[in-house]
Amino acid sequence: MSPAEAASDAAAPTGPTHVYRWDLDKTYLRTEFDTVKDWVRTAFETARDKQTVPGAGALLREIRGTDPFGVYIVSGSPEQLRRVLEAKLRLDGVRWDGLVLKPQLSNILRGRFKSIREQVGYKLGAMLETRAALPVDTEEFMFGDDAEADAFIYCLYADLCAGRVTPALFMQLLESAETYPDAMSRLVRLAEHMPRGGRARRIFIHLDRVSPTDSFADLGNRVCTFHNYFQPALVLMRHGALDPLAVLRVGGELLAEHGFTPDALVASFADLARRGQISGDDALRLLTYLSSADDSTFGAAAMPLRRFAEQLDRDPSRQAPEPAEDDIPEIDYMAFFAKDRLRAKAVKRRSMGKNPRRED
Repeated sequence: MSPAEAASDAAAPTGPTHVYRWDLDKTYLRTEFDTVKDWVRTAFETARDKQTVPGAGALLREIRGTDPFGVYIVSGSPEQLRRVLEAKLRLDGVRWDGLVLKPQLSNILRGRFKSIREQVGYKLGAMLETRAALPVDTEEFMFGDDAEADAFIYCLYADLCAGRVTPALFMQLLESAETYPDAMSRLVRLAEHMPRGGRARRIFIHLDRVSPTDSFADLGNRVCTFHNYFQPALVLMRHGALDPLAVLRVGGELLAEHGFTPDALVASFADLARRGQISGDDALRLLTYLSSADDSTFGAAAMPLRRFAEQLDRDPSRQAPEPAEDDIPEIDYMAFFAKDRLRAKAVKRRSMGKNPRRED
């Protein structure tokens, strides 16, 4: 057996117990919703017009190749865009097990105008419904972004699954999120009857709004912010969900098709190592695989990946220690939700060229 084969076998994915949850806009797709003009443009885009965040399609294809228990997509995009969004995912070679879109037209016709922008109750409802059909010991990896409340929603969902959130606190949070009373009752029932167990292995938050990497530090190190999709691929390898070849294929696509440089990939690795998400052992696994892999494995990305390996081998992050055990803090969800809404408003203004300021 070659070193590359040994490295791959050592990281054999345990996909059947894994479930992946994805947001679409700003996480998978490059979408802007900041102005009315943005909304109109997005509504009339075809599947070919829509742009994938670099590396997102590559990572989802690699994840699908591990035969996970499920890939579930929950998006705030309206149900009327289903045909276009499904066509876009197929163009990217992505297969999914569930795609939930928001019933915006129904909300408007029923006069439920707060539901148009409300995400907490909507996304939690979709996630709790699928959770009931999953094995008790399921391990979940979740992908969102910093434009809305994805980190808050995913952590709250994970702590509901673990029984760390009381029904009273849950109702209080839903009231703060302006969830309608009938939806609140449904969500509380779903949470009460949900099987306890499993865990959220990692919650990946794409820094689309260029928030600071420590914006979600209050939520513990299970929340991993990332700048590009090479980073979550590395962390998934760390947790046995991907092998080195899959990670290098994601990195190779960024190098060959999206203008990334070997320096950028090394910096991405070093950033995660500094934050205690990966270690020097993960570098060794990549280097061991590349040392015996044939260039034909990576096509046009072969030479840039070789340069990446040379630079990674010399980088101080190559010696990064083993990460500490996961830290699952006791979260003050009410305080975090209020702070996170201010953060989201500030980064939105910044993205629109306005000066961030505090809103009461």
